Amino acid sequence: MARILVTEKIADSGLDRLREAGHDVDVQLGLSPEQLLEAVAGAQALIIRSATKVTAEVLEAGTDLVVVGRAGLGVDNVDVQAATTRGVMVANAPGSNSLSTAEHTMAMLLAQARNIPQAHGALRDGRWEKSKWEGTELHGKTLGVLGLGRIGTLVAQRALSFGMRLVAWDPWVSVERGRQLGIEMMEIDRLFAESDFVTIHLLKTKESTGLVGEELLASAKPGLRIVNVARGGIIDEAALARAIESGHVGGAALDVFAEEPMTESPLFALDSVVATPHLGASTTEAQDKAGVIVAEQVALALAGDFVPFAVNIQASEAAEEIQPFLPLAERLGTLFFGLTDGMPETVEIEYQGNLAEYDTRIMTLSVLRGLLSNLTEEPVTYVNAPQLAESRGLKIREVKTESSQEFVNLVTLRAGDHSIAGTLAGPRGEARIVMVDDHAVDVPPAAHMVFIRNDDRPGVIGKVGTILGDAGVNIADMGVGQSPAGESALMVIATSQPVPGEVVETLAAADGITSVHAASRTP
Repeated sequence: MARILVTEKIADSGLDRLREAGHDVDVQLGLSPEQLLEAVAGAQALIIRSATKVTAEVLEAGTDLVVVGRAGLGVDNVDVQAATTRGVMVANAPGSNSLSTAEHTMAMLLAQARNIPQAHGALRDGRWEKSKWEGTELHGKTLGVLGLGRIGTLVAQRALSFGMRLVAWDPWVSVERGRQLGIEMMEIDRLFAESDFVTIHLLKTKESTGLVGEELLASAKPGLRIVNVARGGIIDEAALARAIESGHVGGAALDVFAEEPMTESPLFALDSVVATPHLGASTTEAQDKAGVIVAEQVALALAGDFVPFAVNIQASEAAEEIQPFLPLAERLGTLFFGLTDGMPETVEIEYQGNLAEYDTRIMTLSVLRGLLSNLTEEPVTYVNAPQLAESRGLKIREVKTESSQEFVNLVTLRAGDHSIAGTLAGPRGEARIVMVDDHAVDVPPAAHMVFIRNDDRPGVIGKVGTILGDAGVNIADMGVGQSPAGESALMVIATSQPVPGEVVETLAAADGITSVHAASRTP
């Protein structure tokens, strides 16, 4: 099994799951960057939190890495581009700290509005400064929410109970969805101009870095107070300090900073700034949930299964209706490679029926995994499959058809004269191959299969059985289908072991047989 390097404190419940699965969990806390380069060598998985920096150099040293698991939401301490280039999956644990972060946001919002830390500090120093730290109510004030994801929505729901007016900016949320949440959607400039408080819940990206800067702050409503419990760097901290010093911005409550750990900042000298050292997810409950979730993601990645919280695959999270079809899609790709005697230049993938209503990109990646699995010794993952396909000149064309005449759902692969289709059938959703080269069949996919096109006349099936039997190849399952015109037939045979090349040649040379193709799943 795999060696999993853990460099930061993770909940024991999560690590125990990995140990129970047979993995070697190697916990090495407090590694220096130099020590990390040594420790990551030979590890198939790396589990971190926010302190470990997974740079391109670390990824290069981890030549065996399959996955980097981040116990938390953000992955800005991981060079995701370098990981993707090397085919290393990066997975996080979204949702694990959502509630804790939302509650900390509300705590920071209240602390800023009522000057709680400042008043507490003064009292601890022996000063009774009741009039100095007069605050403001939240009721009736406008709260601008930047980003209506999990955490932003939780904060909005809680702010609503305080009687606040809610406005939000999120390019991916419709006006109707905002209306359902009791939130008015608007452009970011208008939001800053109308809000008394602004709370940030955005991912740190190239576009969001420095988003709240000099220009946006200058256009803000006088006295605006800003809360950031998301990611450091979204706010231009120098510009914010100047805006507060000028009196235009009323204050800020900050839990995250562009560089961490942060112990010296012009912001810390300002009385109207409340700051905490990245405590948003620092609750016992959040830590436990993050550890369990990231362990589950790492286990899935090591098993070669779909990882729902991978951040660097070219697909969105798979809908529940899509996930059962992923093994079928991969198997169709493997069989199609054998059926076509190599890699075609273009493969058309058609999704028919209910499948056509969903985002099927992850299914296409599964097909690619199957197609490419016999072409390379390195593991083909959801991450590196697109790059491997591009390097081999393989082009994929997706087609969606809302209805299928015979099946509720159907996945069909086509290239040149060859085609194969499969579906899930019955109450248990069993995989079935239902068409090969436009011949109707009904056979479950197997590890080893042979496709034989032959004249539709008596004696041919018996001849095939005799050749395989004489070679000691056991037939585990078999399906026979006619072509639409009826002039030829096709045998689809599942065998208990791979069919040797010389047996394939013997079959191809037999009277009445037009072509033979064998396909076996790689170990």
